[in-house]
Amino acid sequence: MTETFFNLTWLIPLFPLAAFAIIVLWTNRHRLLSTWIAWIGIGLAWILGWIVFFQAWGGFEELTPPTHKYPVPLFSIPTGTTSLNLGFQVDTLTGVMLFMVPFVCLMIFIYSKGYMNYGTKDVDPRYSRFFAYISLFACGMLGLVVSDNFLTLFVFWEIMGLCSYLLIGFWFDKTYPDPKRITPKEAGLKAFLTTRVGDVIMLAGMLLLYSQVGSLTFSDVFSQETLEQLAHTYAWGNVPWATFIALLFFGGAVGKSAQFPLHVWLPDAMEGPTPVSALIHAATMVSAGVYLVARSFPLFVAVEGGSQLAVVAFIGAFTAIFSSTIAVAQNDIKRVLAYSTISQLGYMIAALGIGAYVAAVFHLITHAFFKALLFMGSGSVIHGVEHGHHHSHHHATGPEGHEEEGEFDANDMMNMGGLLRRMPVTGWTFIVGALALTGIFPWAGFWSKDEILADAWKTFQEGGHFGVTANWGFFVWLLLTIAAFLTAFYTGRQIFLTFAGKPRTAAAEHAPESVPSMTWPLVILAAFATLLGLAGTPWANQFFEMIGESAVILGERLAHGEFNLVIALVSSGVALAGWVVAWLIYGFRPLTVPVDPLRRPLGPIYTLLENKYYFDEIYQAGIVRPAIRLAQACYTFDDKVVIDPIVDGVGRFGRWLSDWLRRAVDNPIVDGAVNGVGRVTTWFGEFMRATQTGKVQNYLLVAAVTVFLLVALYVFRTYLPDWLSALGLG
Repeated sequence: MTETFFNLTWLIPLFPLAAFAIIVLWTNRHRLLSTWIAWIGIGLAWILGWIVFFQAWGGFEELTPPTHKYPVPLFSIPTGTTSLNLGFQVDTLTGVMLFMVPFVCLMIFIYSKGYMNYGTKDVDPRYSRFFAYISLFACGMLGLVVSDNFLTLFVFWEIMGLCSYLLIGFWFDKTYPDPKRITPKEAGLKAFLTTRVGDVIMLAGMLLLYSQVGSLTFSDVFSQETLEQLAHTYAWGNVPWATFIALLFFGGAVGKSAQFPLHVWLPDAMEGPTPVSALIHAATMVSAGVYLVARSFPLFVAVEGGSQLAVVAFIGAFTAIFSSTIAVAQNDIKRVLAYSTISQLGYMIAALGIGAYVAAVFHLITHAFFKALLFMGSGSVIHGVEHGHHHSHHHATGPEGHEEEGEFDANDMMNMGGLLRRMPVTGWTFIVGALALTGIFPWAGFWSKDEILADAWKTFQEGGHFGVTANWGFFVWLLLTIAAFLTAFYTGRQIFLTFAGKPRTAAAEHAPESVPSMTWPLVILAAFATLLGLAGTPWANQFFEMIGESAVILGERLAHGEFNLVIALVSSGVALAGWVVAWLIYGFRPLTVPVDPLRRPLGPIYTLLENKYYFDEIYQAGIVRPAIRLAQACYTFDDKVVIDPIVDGVGRFGRWLSDWLRRAVDNPIVDGAVNGVGRVTTWFGEFMRATQTGKVQNYLLVAAVTVFLLVALYVFRTYLPDWLSALGLG
C-alpha cells in the first residue's frame, strides 16, 4: 500500500496544473466555477500530499534501505550516446515539504476568494486569471519538491519565476501620485530580472555538473563515488569541482530566497495582491532557495572544511541581521513582514552553513505556517482599513475628502491603530503569528529558531559537522541572537502601531472585520503556528527523527542537536527584551500622531534604515543606469555604424545591381523576346484579318475553290495510279 501511494506522487503537481489549464481555456468567464476548480486542484494535491507524508513518516524503513529514497523514473531524454532519466522521488525531505506546501497553498487559495472581493461590486475584473496564475504557481513549487533530478527541478523553478512576474505585476495598470514609488508593473519586472541573475548562475552550475558527472539525477549525483570524484578533481588551482558547483547552486538560492545582495526584489514584491505575498514568502518561491540548498546538501559538504559552507553561513547570518535593521524603520505593514522573511531565510541559510541541516528544515516548515498567517493577517488589516476609508470618505463632504481619497495609503501602519477592537479575529491571530515569529515559548518559532541557535552554540563549543570551525559557530550564534532581538522589536512595533491604542484615522475607526473566507484560514494557521513546534520538542522529536533518517551524508547521520536550556533562556530573554522595548516606545503611550518616536533620536541612522541603506539607489546608479547607457551606446553604434553604413549600403548596391540587370538582361533579352512574340502575333493577325472582308460573294468563292480543290484531290488520289498505269508510267 505504501508503494502504491508513492507511485502516485507525480500526480500532485498535475492537479493544480490541470486547474490552471481548465480556468484559462474554459472557465475564465465564470468566477465561482474558476474558484472551485482552483480549490479542487490544490485540495486534491493536499490530500495526496498528506497521504504521502504520513506514509513517509513511518514507512521509510521498508523502502530501499539504506538510502531511504524512492526514486521512480518516468521517461528519458536522449542526449547523444547517453540519456537523461527524469522522474520523481520521495524521501523524508520531500515528505515534510508535501506536508507544508499544499496545505498552506490551500489556505491561501480559500483566503483569496474573500480578498479578491468575490460577490461584491468591487470584485477584481481579472478574478479568474488570478486563480489560474496561483494554481500554476502552486504547480511550480510542488513539481520542484517531487523532482528526482536537477533538470525538472530547474523547469519548475523557472515556472515559479514566471508566475512571480505575472502575480507581482498583476495590477499592472495601477499607478501612484508619488513618481518615486514603485508600481506593480515595475516591481514585477524588478523581481523577474533580479532572480534571473541567480538563475543564470544556477544554470551554469547545472551545466558544469552534467559535464563532470554525465547525469543530473539526484541518486547519481549524490552517490558516494560521484561526490568523491567531485571533491578530488579541481576546476582550477586548488578549488574542487564540488566547491565550485555548490557555490553556483547557492547563487541560485541567493536570488530565489532574496539573500544579500540579491534581496532588493522581495520588499517591492509587496505591490502584488496579498495572497501572492503569502505564497511567495511562505509556501512557494523563497522557500525554494532554501530547499535547493537542503536538497543539494551532500554537494555542499563533499569537501570537508571547504569554503562553500563558510560562504553560506556568512551570507545567511549577515542577511538575517542586515534585513532586521531595515525592518525597524519601515511603516508599510507588508514590507515589515517582507524584511522579516528575508531575515528568517537568513536563519535557515546560516543553519545550513554550519551543518544544522535538520534545524534549518524544521524552521523552514514552521516559518511557512506563521509567515503565511502574518501576511494573510496583514492583507485582512489592509482590506479592513480600505473599507473603513471608503466608508468614511463616502460620508465626508467638501473637496478635502476628495484629496484624501487620492493620497491615503492603507498599508501604512501610521494610518492604523486600535484595530484589535474593530477586527478581533484578525488581530488575535496576527498576535499568535507574531509570538511564533519572535520565538516566544511555546509557539512553533521558539522550538525551530532555538534549535538553530543551539546548534550554532554547539558548533562554537565543539566544532561542527563536516569541518565547520568553531569561529563560524560563534559568528552565526551572535548575529542570529542580535537578529532575534531586532525581530521581536520590529514585530512588537508592528503590533502596537496596528492594533493597540486608539485609531489614528477615520479609516481605522470604521474598519470592519474581514469575511469568513479570509478569517477561517487565519484561525487554522494560528492553530498550526501554536502547536506545530511540538513535533520538535526534546520530548517528542518525531520531526528530527524523520529528517535524520534521510539525512545520511557521506556516512554521517545528521541528528539534531540536544536541547540547550541556557541557550533557550537566553534567546527567550532576548526576544522578551525586544517586546519590552517595543512596548515602552509604542505601547506604553500609543501614538496619537503619525510620527515615529525613533525618528528624532536616531536621526540620520533612522533615515538610512528607512531608505534601506540606499541599496536601490546604489543599484540604480551602479548597475541599472550604466546598463541602460551601454544599451543606448550599443544601439547608437548599431544604428550609425552597422545599420546605416552596411545595411543601407547593401540596399544601394541592390538597387544598382537591379538597374544594371534591367539594362543588360531585361531590356535586350527578356523584353526583346516578349516584344518579338508580340510582333509576330501582330503580323499574323494582320495577315489573317485580310481574309475577313465581310462580302458574301468572296466567302462563296472561297467555298467553291475549296470544294474544287477537295474534289480534285480526291480524284487525283483515287484515279491517278490507274491513269499512270495505262500510260505505262505506273
